[in-house]
Amino acid sequence: MKKNVLFLLFLMVFSVFTNVSFAQDETSNDEALYKKYKNVTDDINIIRAVEMLEGTTGKYSKEAILGKNLSNRPMKIQFMNLATINPIYTNFDALGWKQKKTLNIYINEKHKDAPIEALCAILAHEAIHQDEYNSLNEETYAWTLEAAVWTQLSDDNKELENISHPLVERENVIKKLFKRGDYTSKYIHKFVVTNKGYQNLPETSVGFEELL
Repeated sequence: MKKNVLFLLFLMVFSVFTNVSFAQDETSNDEALYKKYKNVTDDINIIRAVEMLEGTTGKYSKEAILGKNLSNRPMKIQFMNLATINPIYTNFDALGWKQKKTLNIYINEKHKDAPIEALCAILAHEAIHQDEYNSLNEETYAWTLEAAVWTQLSDDNKELENISHPLVERENVIKKLFKRGDYTSKYIHKFVVTNKGYQNLPETSVGFEELL
């Protein structure tokens, strides 16, 4: 009986020690990430979303966010009420904004509780916009990359598509277009050129002279 009691006590102590060690590891990992992204953001969900790009077709976007971009500086990312920039942006999901030499990505604050994977996909898109110029081809590329990243992540985790969230709804729509076009930009391009917000864009811009 005494041996059983001692064994149970050992298990309790070991469990507490293991949980404390795990918590310490998590804290240590978060601290390392905060340090890595100190010039990008202090939001842990955004940090994890960018980190998730590493294992996807959006890896380039992660590198761009960390500084491998036309500005040669880390991009700044934050959640924001986009209407404070201009009321016309109220319902935008995200916005790329160049301010002097700094590239900013503003995500609509309504997406603060979005799944990390959905944030990952939209950041893959926004990191493509690295100057004050834009075009239909650039938007087509960015939307297609976003769709590819979301497709990869949601195919790996089927439950993601069923989450009730406006950003997930967006991702599911472009995923369907991506798959319908046999994993090409075919239908996404049609979606872009018929988007009222893009009607005044030129067909091409620097770096995006040809359609995918």
